[in-house]
Amino acid sequence: MFLAALLLASSCTSGAERSSGGNTSAAEPGGSQKEPTEDPSKTPKPQEPDPKKDEPEKDKPEKDKPEKDKPAGPELPRGGRRLFPDYRVVAYYGTPSTDVLGVLGEAGTKETSERLLEQSRPYKVEGRPVLPAFELIATVAAGSPGADGDYNLSLDHAEISRYLKAVRKIKGLLIIDVQPGTDTFLEEVKPYERFLKEPDVGLALDSEWRWGAGETPAETRGHTTAAEINEVSAWLAELSKKHNLPQKLLAVHAFATGMVRDRYRIKAQPRLAFTFHIDGFGGRAAKLSKYDTLKTERKGFFNGFKLFYDEDVNMFSPAEVLGIKPRPDLITYQ
Repeated sequence: MFLAALLLASSCTSGAERSSGGNTSAAEPGGSQKEPTEDPSKTPKPQEPDPKKDEPEKDKPEKDKPEKDKPAGPELPRGGRRLFPDYRVVAYYGTPSTDVLGVLGEAGTKETSERLLEQSRPYKVEGRPVLPAFELIATVAAGSPGADGDYNLSLDHAEISRYLKAVRKIKGLLIIDVQPGTDTFLEEVKPYERFLKEPDVGLALDSEWRWGAGETPAETRGHTTAAEINEVSAWLAELSKKHNLPQKLLAVHAFATGMVRDRYRIKAQPRLAFTFHIDGFGGRAAKLSKYDTLKTERKGFFNGFKLFYDEDVNMFSPAEVLGIKPRPDLITYQ
């Protein structure tokens, strides 16, 4: 699959106080003054209540309601500003033009959306709603250096916009997946700022497809470092703060311990739903072993699990995935 993916990657393009209405009088000292004689003809008529003054608080216009009742900023597609643990995300992975790299390349966006909604339905359990997502490989690793010498190709932004428009129709997320080749992750992530400043767009870093200077895809398994991940997460958190975005997904893919070096040095970011996404296809025992090895229970971090329709042997059902401990927050199908 590794070499096939590299060969087919070339198909990609570049926000009064109310009056009581009552009268009050000062207390008078006893016997110090005569009671005034009232002229009945001059007795004032009772005052009618002022409907504006006596209007219940709840019926006042929206503009007069307390700020705490108003949204704190842009929300997620299905409401709220916290992604995890309020939602569970179920995603389809891939890129246009080829089915080798995942489900998104197998059919049009309408058919894929319908299939995704059907696949994600069983994951809504114990009152935790599901948020569907497209994980779109926007920068695809390539088997040759190309004109820029960086071993990657990028999708045209118009194509990314097409997938964002499609996933918005089902109130879902778009996750931009980056396979940087020999470029740094940050170099390849920054061109997608126009998408990442949207409240319904997340980011995934694919460490399998990151090579160092002088390394080639045919000879080296991809890898990254905590320092490089921290650089991206700090930039993304600052972007989120600048635009007052809801909690944004940041997933880091890996299927072996050496793929994210010094992982314990990775810093949590309160504005990000930082997820270690555990990949790898094959038999059930092997997949569970990898998950047990790479899962995290650190505060501020979450777990993801990938399933492969074609490559997994006896693929886990949704009920079985939900039986994995700790239960994954992000489930991706390739």
